[in-house]
Amino acid sequence: MNILLFVLSQKQIFENVVEVYSVKVDCKVASRFAHTVITSSALNKANSSQEVFFEVDLPKTAFITNFSMEIEGQTYTGEVKEKEKAKKQYQKAVSTGQTAGLVRASGRKMEKFTVSVNIAANSNVTFILTHEELLQRKLGQYEIMTRVKPKQLVQHFEIVADIYEPQGIDFLEAYGTFISNELLPWWRKQSAHISFCPTLDQQRKCLGCEGTLIDGDFFIKYDVNRAETIGDIQIVNGYFVHFFAPSDLPRVPKNVVFVIDRSGSMRGIKMKQTKDAMLAILNDLAEDDYFGIVLFDSSISTWKESLTKATKENVSEAQQFIQGITDLGATNINDAVMKAVDMIMKGKRDKKVPERSVSMVILMTDGMPNSGESSVPHIQENVLLAMGGNMTLFCLGFGDDVDYSFLDVMSRQNKGLARRIYEGSDATVQLQGFYEEVASPLLSEVDLRYPDNLVNSLTTSHYKQLFNGSEIVVAGRLTDYSLDNFLVEVFAHGVRNRQGLGVRLEVTTHDITVSQDGKQAKLFCMDLQVTKDRSLTVTLRDSVRFVVILHKVWKQHPYHQDYLGFYTLDSHLLSPSVHGLLGQFYHGVQFEVKDMRPGEVPEKPDATMLVKGQELTVTRGWQRDFRWDVKNGENIPCWFIHSNGNGLIDGNHTDYIMSGLFKTV
Repeated sequence: MNILLFVLSQKQIFENVVEVYSVKVDCKVASRFAHTVITSSALNKANSSQEVFFEVDLPKTAFITNFSMEIEGQTYTGEVKEKEKAKKQYQKAVSTGQTAGLVRASGRKMEKFTVSVNIAANSNVTFILTHEELLQRKLGQYEIMTRVKPKQLVQHFEIVADIYEPQGIDFLEAYGTFISNELLPWWRKQSAHISFCPTLDQQRKCLGCEGTLIDGDFFIKYDVNRAETIGDIQIVNGYFVHFFAPSDLPRVPKNVVFVIDRSGSMRGIKMKQTKDAMLAILNDLAEDDYFGIVLFDSSISTWKESLTKATKENVSEAQQFIQGITDLGATNINDAVMKAVDMIMKGKRDKKVPERSVSMVILMTDGMPNSGESSVPHIQENVLLAMGGNMTLFCLGFGDDVDYSFLDVMSRQNKGLARRIYEGSDATVQLQGFYEEVASPLLSEVDLRYPDNLVNSLTTSHYKQLFNGSEIVVAGRLTDYSLDNFLVEVFAHGVRNRQGLGVRLEVTTHDITVSQDGKQAKLFCMDLQVTKDRSLTVTLRDSVRFVVILHKVWKQHPYHQDYLGFYTLDSHLLSPSVHGLLGQFYHGVQFEVKDMRPGEVPEKPDATMLVKGQELTVTRGWQRDFRWDVKNGENIPCWFIHSNGNGLIDGNHTDYIMSGLFKTV
């Protein structure tokens, strides 16, 4: 979300001695990257110098790339500095009467840029500020919000936005809270071009009035076309950006326990806002979800002792329970979260909740733990051990008194995230908005991989969660500037297909068959990459990859025939207990080779191998490794074991032969 708050004001003794005659906001978005230029011009109509203030509130995620002033044809370019250094230089500049601008905190999401300058009588000044930001996708859309408060009529007022997305735009809408029937005809939306430029008279509140109608928010919302599951990769000047937001993953049933602080500090407006938010959140539960409610102060109580299906009747009953919450007592966070975890684990043990579902705990609190276990490190350790990676923890901290760092660390330790809820009239909306963002997790442990020999200087490429309506963005630099495409691999845990997959994969020299539960299905537990008439790469959800290669021989060969080669990639990710004819060697075997001597073939010497307490005769040779080059293979030196591997493998080679692929011993 890109939020731009624009305010132009001036300190003056006599009204209207400084006239703001031009305000323009020009926003250009290319590939979700917003480049915004704010230009404002003012004229000092007084017969003495006046101080003019220029103020802009910027998103905290944005960064200023340029600031300049033009005074009587002379341009003065500002130097953008790191915040702490800038603050010291600002104070020094102001004390000596110099012009300087400063960025400082301005609220929940904002930072305020402020600069002032003295301009001579009958002189003008133009302020030009440029800032940039990568737009974040939330709830299925990108949003640009421009707050405009010029505080006076402006001869030339204009908001212009141009949006370019290579994938194409799926939807685009624009509106303003201050655009009434009088202003409605003066804004335009054409494809990806938005403009709003009312004349001086059109800005007036009434005929002959000096007051302006322009006072509020201007919104632009859009999303891009998403035809490819793997995402969109854009390459420009040796750099790339990968946008990953799969659009066809199904909704996943969830098991959620709401843990609500009812201690004395929640008394009043905070408790009312929590209740209001919970009433709306409960309405958003799907009927195949299961939920629970835990209340805590110094003691713990529940709505029901076990998770309950979110039927209309149960949701209605839970809402009545929420309305009856009263606040009292201290804050026992440890036992409250432990109770929530126990409810989820019991639901799984009793097979009451869907097998293919995702579990989460949402904690809402405004205070420090001061009852029961009060040590923050101990609570974090207890929660981590109890959850055991089987569920996600989200924490909502009310107000300034909450130990937010405690909640933040505890959430991240358990694959979740924390959010501070600011006290104010919109706290209920903040609660609902957060829940909407995290209510539909699609993937966990998302790992995006790029070729090491082609890509470097990567931004973060591993994410704990991917939620419905959000987006993962990875950027990097290419080692070969001439590249226009490269291989990308995305590995993740698909929460839909978890602990019984029902997947059957059968490969022969004639065909590849994939089925799930006896039916052909779209799989989210594995990724299949097929090269026609050549190979199949199978990537399991734990990032282990296997390659099955069809090796063809000369059709007229007297006895050789086509065969399948089975090769394992990333074998270090397999369990230490993996076994099988190949699997028993994936984690290494201790051996020693000695007494090298001439063999039957001069270029293939024999030797003695000491392995598993035995001495085996082995022969040096070469073999093709097809793991990384499935077409040609790579020649590598090998030791060949005689007598079908007897003495090296566990048991006999016949122990590993079955009459069918899907039969068990």
